[in-house]
Amino acid sequence: MEDTMFKLGRNLVSQNVIPFDVLEKAMKRKQQEDRASRRNLAQILVNEFEVDEDQVYEEVARHMGVATIDLAKEPVDERRLRFMQKMTERLSPTVRKLCQNEHILIYDYIKLPTPRFIFLAVDVSNANIPVIARAIGARRHEVRHVRLAEFKELSEQIFKPANEFLKNLAETEMDISDDSQGNGAMESEALESEINKSYLVNLVEGMLVEAVRRKASDIHIIPKGAANTEIHLRIDGRLQPWYSDRPIRPEALTAVIKDRTKNIDRFERESAQDGFIQRSIDGHMIRYRVSVMPVVGQDFQNKLESIVIRVLDDRNVITDFEKLGFQEQARQAFLKAITRPQGLVIVTGPTGSGKSTTLIASLSYLINPEINILTVEDPVEYLIPGVRQIKIGPKNDFERALRSILRHDPDVVMVGEIRDRETAEIAIKMANTGHLTFSTLHTNDAPSAISRLYKMGIETFLLAYAINIIIAQRLIRQLCDHCKKAVEDLDPALPKSLGFSDAEIADTTFYEAVGCSKCNNGYKGRVAIHEALFMTKEIRGLIFNAGRDIDEDAIRRQAIADGMLTLRASARARVRAGITTLREIALATTED
Repeated sequence: MEDTMFKLGRNLVSQNVIPFDVLEKAMKRKQQEDRASRRNLAQILVNEFEVDEDQVYEEVARHMGVATIDLAKEPVDERRLRFMQKMTERLSPTVRKLCQNEHILIYDYIKLPTPRFIFLAVDVSNANIPVIARAIGARRHEVRHVRLAEFKELSEQIFKPANEFLKNLAETEMDISDDSQGNGAMESEALESEINKSYLVNLVEGMLVEAVRRKASDIHIIPKGAANTEIHLRIDGRLQPWYSDRPIRPEALTAVIKDRTKNIDRFERESAQDGFIQRSIDGHMIRYRVSVMPVVGQDFQNKLESIVIRVLDDRNVITDFEKLGFQEQARQAFLKAITRPQGLVIVTGPTGSGKSTTLIASLSYLINPEINILTVEDPVEYLIPGVRQIKIGPKNDFERALRSILRHDPDVVMVGEIRDRETAEIAIKMANTGHLTFSTLHTNDAPSAISRLYKMGIETFLLAYAINIIIAQRLIRQLCDHCKKAVEDLDPALPKSLGFSDAEIADTTFYEAVGCSKCNNGYKGRVAIHEALFMTKEIRGLIFNAGRDIDEDAIRRQAIADGMLTLRASARARVRAGITTLREIALATTED
């Protein structure tokens, strides 16, 4: 066995996976371990010397003559997925946990020519594979190797914990009296009786859990009449129906949500309210921002309210600037702008376009013990380690905090949003007094942000010399790699209408969404497109000499001449890379 492991080590050295001195140290570490708990060489290299897991275990598989399954090319079909889930559910909690921790899955059962179980494992030499085989009563078994990232993606579907609230929901009968089906507002006693039903409690708690597990960004609770409510989840930017199985009184469901929300008065039904919920979901603390808004229904006796709950899951926040997905021109321009000692950096786009994520990643890129970074947000959505985030309250509102922030000796400041002339003037002042300042606006593209600030009352000479860069961005859906299909017999008129040249059409493989068990109607996740308007000398001159009107078209033409990609041009690049569809960029962007 020692000779076998050393041969494995020599192969890794010859392939330049590890240097020879690391092999010697790993072998020495192996000899020092107790026989009962001794790890093999591959495990020591991965765990102690941080050698790339896939490279090591792929070599282990080759060394042992074990085949590697590429799940990207051989996706798990519905039949096999159901089999894997069923087998996993039968395991005892101890064995189930062992499978998760050791990256082992029961993959298939083959009857002919000899009945045997097939296991998937990242490390095919793992000594726990026979242990799991015995636990399921497998007389014979074989192993296939799988890469770690593919294992994790598959295991999320297999080991998905049950939503106990939804399980309870299915077992709970909801009695709806004839009175509750009628029109008219509910009496207070009837409302109390309704909201105390365990059915509604399980529905609300199950909804909060399900939104996190499905990676939804928002939950929408929509009143549809006196005795009916729909619940939708926003996944990958699109609203999807989630629950409308049974008729539910909107007032009752709203009251249950309000009772679980801090800073919201359940008995206030005439004005908009904002609050928050906190829950531990699958071992992670999740925050939910709750917005309640009174709406009009057909029957004016009913006081209906719409509720939107934003899911704030820190695990989904990108803090690594390099993972934002900037295309090269936008990346270089943005890095140049945020590494200047002063100036205003503006990120613009509609709600849900990823502005907060870009700002968080930018601040994370700049964090170091030598500078003081302050943020003023209302509300604070995500906590950023190493940044002082100012708390907003009745005695320290957004405007008051901004006015006093300069007395707190900042180097970098983030203003959550430029809302009006006062916040715009403060942001410009900070940018002009030696502070690197970040903020957001709601505009359609980068040049229109300059017009918006000018219309707020900011002078052109201040705009010209205070701003470093304006980034406009959108999120567009990514095609699922498992099921996307090349478009056959494409009508060239469609890509031409979106700005593709004849040469680009000839050189591009266009894809369309299909849909499979791994995605949402052919799409999985979203990717950003950017329009990076960097303030060059020529653009500053256009703004400074603008007079009474900002010429957005002139600024846009100059920026394009300087190398800027418009939002649509950025989206076209995503299509050429096979990441998204023509339909998606048509919906997300306007003409250049």
